[in-house]
Amino acid sequence: MKTWTLAEIERAVRRSWGADTCAPEDRPAWHPGNPARGQCGVTALVLNDLLGGDLVRGEVHADGRRTDFHWWNRLAGVEIDLTREQFTAGEVVVPATVVARQPKLKRLVTEYELLRGRVHRALREA
Repeated sequence: MKTWTLAEIERAVRRSWGADTCAPEDRPAWHPGNPARGQCGVTALVLNDLLGGDLVRGEVHADGRRTDFHWWNRLAGVEIDLTREQFTAGEVVVPATVVARQPKLKRLVTEYELLRGRVHRALREA
């Protein structure tokens, strides 16, 4: 079985994002100029599928209040956040905690499956 570099995986992930893989609550803010918007949860899960490691979650704050959660990965102690550029001025991610992956997704199932399939296809074609 072929192994991919993190750079190859990142390229495949970024090419695979779309409005249909974005979290529904972020779709109004999603656009091709900010394709990472709303992709953090599904991206972190796909990266976890491919590389293992920890899922990390932090709160997103704007104007002093929590507005959302942000997800990324920790691999061998290194933070990997492929969607870090999604935030607008005034949005701040506060320190995070490691979160156990649930055996069954409760939300974003369709978005996750779409992204996972696209990333796997892109990696096979790489």
